[in-house]
Amino acid sequence: MLNRLPADERRAQLVESALALAERGGVGAVTVRAVAEHAGVSLGVVHYCFDSKEALVVAMAETLIDQLGEAMNAAFDLPDDGPDTQGLIGLRQLLHAGLTAMWPALEFTAGRQLLTYEITAYSLRHRGAASASNGVDGQVASGDIATLQYQRMDEHASGFLVACAERSATEWIEPVSSLARLALALLDGLVLRWLVDQDNDAVVIELDNLAGIIASRAAERP
Repeated sequence: MLNRLPADERRAQLVESALALAERGGVGAVTVRAVAEHAGVSLGVVHYCFDSKEALVVAMAETLIDQLGEAMNAAFDLPDDGPDTQGLIGLRQLLHAGLTAMWPALEFTAGRQLLTYEITAYSLRHRGAASASNGVDGQVASGDIATLQYQRMDEHASGFLVACAERSATEWIEPVSSLARLALALLDGLVLRWLVDQDNDAVVIELDNLAGIIASRAAERP
């Protein structure tokens, strides 16, 4: 049965096996042999789906990016029948609600959040290195992973900021793209610090401070 899986399902299975290995032992623990053993398939099956470890790491990163994007979309989706939140106070409430809604997903996937940082570092180390996948059939090279990750996150965050301003009858006094970059940089730092000390009480305060910092870059519409 294992050998009869459709190609897309097989690739997804192998990526999940690679992610499970990496959560426990980091990217260095991901080898073709280890993935094959974890997934219960032959080495040839892994080689058929991924021509190199780099290709497998890229697929891992793309899966993490998609999962994070889904979490951001779910948290940042403002309900049509939400409370009447007008003005700067309302804007801050909306920002805080989105951030706090997103946090449980980050906390629940702590191992994958840590892996995201590691893959980002892996990507930056490989940036500029020659890669056979560069520019081939639209494939992403390992050195491009970090760029793709933050581009996707910027898109989700920018959309959320625009929606919050529209809902609260406010307007941003700085470019939305810059604010999204700032918010994500601060959130990155909060997540990394939480991974270090697991201080949930501090996170509650820090998320509120983050909402306040971003809201201070807005003004009420005339």
